[in-house]
Amino acid sequence: MTRYSAVSTDADADAPPSPTSSSPSLSAASDLPLSQKLIKVIGNVCFSFFVLAVLVVTVVAVTYQPPDPWLSSSAALTNSLSATLQNSTFRPDDSVLPTGEDLVPLNSSLIPVNSSSSPSASSVPDLVDSSSMTASEEEAASESCDPDKPVNCSDPRVLNAVKAFNQKAFTRRSIIFLSYDTPVPGSKPGECDVAWRFRNRKEKSWRRYRDYRRFHLAPGDNCTIEVSGVGKFRSGTNAAKPRPRTRSPASSTPVRVPDSEINDTIPTVGSESEFKRGKYLYYTRGGDYCKSMNQFIWSFLCGLGEAQFLNRTFVVDLSICLSGAYNPWYGKDEEGKDFRFYFDFEHLKESASIVEEEEFLRDWRRWDKKSKSGNKISVRKVPTYKVTPMQLKKDKSTILWRQFDGPEPENYWYRVCEGRAAKYIQRPWQAIWKSKRLMNIVTQIAGKMEWDYDAVHVVRGWKAQNKQVWPNLDADTSPDALVDKMTKIIPPWRNLYIATNEPFYNYFDKLRSHYKVHLLDDYKEMWGANSEWYNETMELNGGKPVPFDGYMRVAVDTEVLYRAKTRVETFNNLTRDCKDGVNTCYRQIKR
Repeated sequence: MTRYSAVSTDADADAPPSPTSSSPSLSAASDLPLSQKLIKVIGNVCFSFFVLAVLVVTVVAVTYQPPDPWLSSSAALTNSLSATLQNSTFRPDDSVLPTGEDLVPLNSSLIPVNSSSSPSASSVPDLVDSSSMTASEEEAASESCDPDKPVNCSDPRVLNAVKAFNQKAFTRRSIIFLSYDTPVPGSKPGECDVAWRFRNRKEKSWRRYRDYRRFHLAPGDNCTIEVSGVGKFRSGTNAAKPRPRTRSPASSTPVRVPDSEINDTIPTVGSESEFKRGKYLYYTRGGDYCKSMNQFIWSFLCGLGEAQFLNRTFVVDLSICLSGAYNPWYGKDEEGKDFRFYFDFEHLKESASIVEEEEFLRDWRRWDKKSKSGNKISVRKVPTYKVTPMQLKKDKSTILWRQFDGPEPENYWYRVCEGRAAKYIQRPWQAIWKSKRLMNIVTQIAGKMEWDYDAVHVVRGWKAQNKQVWPNLDADTSPDALVDKMTKIIPPWRNLYIATNEPFYNYFDKLRSHYKVHLLDDYKEMWGANSEWYNETMELNGGKPVPFDGYMRVAVDTEVLYRAKTRVETFNNLTRDCKDGVNTCYRQIKR
């Protein structure tokens, strides 16, 4: 019998095994059942896959650069900005104009909106308690209960009846009530006008809007008060807070003071020491000036993103140029438009460190002139976009002055954010919201339809005329085709809002036999000479009237469209054509 020693020498360890003997471990392994061998092999394979998966996830996590959160949530915006460049400039397709507050994704199919599933519904508290009467108020109300007495609008039961009615009537329409004013008497006995603040769940911003309505009230059972009728949007004129009025020296027409909730004041730089302690990023005008508004936003947010990356204050030029594409009746670019006509300047001030250009240049000249020769304000001029933000990160100059003097497309602002810089500069989309003055018009239009409507987006214009790129669009959006398709999607006699660039008002008359059709031109009084918008923008414009231009029309159309119960889109719903032309329907998927 062969005997194995418990202790082996180094020589024995290095010696090759004898062909006539076998290792105990090998013989033990050979004695294992087949099932255990199989389990062991499977375990080794699974462990190998696990290690490989960990390595792949680690590499992706280190190298992956996430896209801008707003770009990834809106396919329409991505296509209109980054995917539709031609010769480094943008195609003037602005049929839909989303900005930072429009976080609702634009799917390629019909989009029914369920208010109960809105992401903001659970995160936004309802600040109004519909049963907020105290014990003393209930006791006083019961003592003064007399069914024959006229309704007293100051009675706490009136406000509670209105709150309960609103919660039942409007909550399903995505309205969140924030606060109520004390009811005031209406024009007749039994009428009370009530005003409240509210917001819409479908709007991702935290803007508050105002409504006031006339309620018809009557005594109910057990000393309660019931709502027997209610007026339309903003019908309770006695509850509208009176605005201070001044008279224009050239006319007897009263001019309203701008909305007190809108803060359009221009921030000041401050004293000389504060100016010199600051760090500024200044862009001079480039080739983006007078281009489409989408290109303006794309470039503007590039500059704002670089300023945030460099931890500097961005110098904002409030005078912008509106492309002639928005004014087909003029066909000319219009300079001198105020940034505040189109965008929420108050929100921009709260979201980013900015200073207005005229104020900045005035203080720069003043403090630089007063400074001694050896204590001038330090400035670094950057003549080309090829100097990357990363190269400027450690620069100590008070002012970084980017100059865009080259030929197009070398002088576009957004070129700064291309190439390697795209991995470092994040465009702050959340800083750009549409003007609250325009949003007030949106709220009034939706309120006129009681927040219960459907909408269709009908794109025509120059796209319908180009049969080579969009061969079916004209026929697919003809009046007969629209009737045939819409009657299969939207129930009859619903409120139907049509957002469109079709210039002929009567083009949609055939739909009026099936729906209560609403077009933007049905609400001209909201920007007419007697409107709040007209007087407030005129105040901004130095007393000169401001025309309601093409960009404003599309901006309002877009926001009313977003708030509809069901949205029908031109592309993927009404026509077989692709949004960006022939053979482009799957461009985004390929990317």
